Amino acid sequence: MTKPVISAREIAADVTAGRTSAVGTARAALARIEAAKSLNAVVTIDPSRTLADAAAVDDRLRAGEAMPLAGVPIVVKDNIWTGGWRVTQGSRLFADFVAPQDAIAIERLRKAGAVVVGIGATSEFASKGVTTSPLFGPTRHPLDPALTPGGSSGGPAVAVAAGLVPLAIGTDAGGSSRRPPAHVGVAGFKPSYGAIPYGPGFAEPFFGLSVIAPIATDVADIALAFKTMAGADRRDPDSASIAQETSDVAGLRIAFSPRLGLDVVVDDAVANGLVSAVERLSAAGLHIMRNEPVWPAGVTEDAIMPLQHAGLAALYGEPFRKDPTVFDPDIAKQIERGLSWSGAEVAGALLASTAIAKTFAAFFGEIDLLLTPTVPCVAWPLTQFGPDMIGGKAVSPRAHAVFTPFVNHARLPAISIPCGTDRCGLPFGLQIIAARGQDLTLLEAAQEIEAILRT
Repeated sequence: MTKPVISAREIAADVTAGRTSAVGTARAALARIEAAKSLNAVVTIDPSRTLADAAAVDDRLRAGEAMPLAGVPIVVKDNIWTGGWRVTQGSRLFADFVAPQDAIAIERLRKAGAVVVGIGATSEFASKGVTTSPLFGPTRHPLDPALTPGGSSGGPAVAVAAGLVPLAIGTDAGGSSRRPPAHVGVAGFKPSYGAIPYGPGFAEPFFGLSVIAPIATDVADIALAFKTMAGADRRDPDSASIAQETSDVAGLRIAFSPRLGLDVVVDDAVANGLVSAVERLSAAGLHIMRNEPVWPAGVTEDAIMPLQHAGLAALYGEPFRKDPTVFDPDIAKQIERGLSWSGAEVAGALLASTAIAKTFAAFFGEIDLLLTPTVPCVAWPLTQFGPDMIGGKAVSPRAHAVFTPFVNHARLPAISIPCGTDRCGLPFGLQIIAARGQDLTLLEAAQEIEAILRT
């Protein structure tokens, strides 16, 4: 795994100062993508379009325009509209779809000088915890091609981890842009719901949950991308302005929960690595207590999954009835389940989602930040939907995803940063969660925590 020698910030500074050009930077990124085709991280390229966009950035610079992301090459997940590009959601139904316009977030990134160099792989409809699709097949882990990077933003995460680009844009409706970064050793940020406008784009199966999520090699690049994309826009009625204040990290009330208050298993390497990280943070002067949410009876990931199944069924039930084989077999199963759920069962899932949000709201009345694992395990074989064992116990295929979905249902900001590796050198992450709207405070704290853990 070869990470970029310079950050997005440094690329923008070099391009702005004329030490290099946006076109030269784009050519170099395209060459890296070509050399790493076996990873299957970037599933669509359009070199002529990329180089034309890069040339336009160079022209804008010569005209005196200031751009905070001048010439920065980015990869965009294959479910986010990127105008003029093929964007498929990893689905045969959209194999030839060309986005008619940019999503607002991509529009803002391009205005800031970013150059799209490719479209990053996703699972079909971003609805699976590994990155494989009927159109493009599996995306491979950059440290071991026999392993998966997880999903569904595996393509963008691998593009960053393998050094193809310094910055990628994913989506996150249940952990899709936190778990893959944790598995490959980079940072991934899920903003507060509405902090970055969502769409225009595909109809979304995740009701009020999915967000645009930047992935990068460090938190500072994530913060730069977030500030570029964030802010209300009338085209998205759910978008909202965010709090501009940040807080002194030393004064924050920080809690550590090794299992997020859930009855779940965690690999020893991850559990011990998190404890060690918290000890280092405490030794550096952060005030960290042991505390965790107490969830209402019956509130589990199983209780909220009908929302995903029903959303997929509402959007794709008709083509499923005509030909189920068009879909990824696991997505077909989810659609079939969605068609079987009663209205009362879907309403029950909405009630469970509301209970999660209220529980987190009460919890963040007493603390400012919550530290948890991002994932309970490291990456697993490419051919499996999930690991067979975690913490020495046989587990269900979704057991790898337990620490992220509740955050989406509470619409909170959360970031995963690298925290350590197991004895085979496979990474895992530390998840940092904050109250809704406290995105900038979270990013400020994450930068300090990242600096401590890197020393």
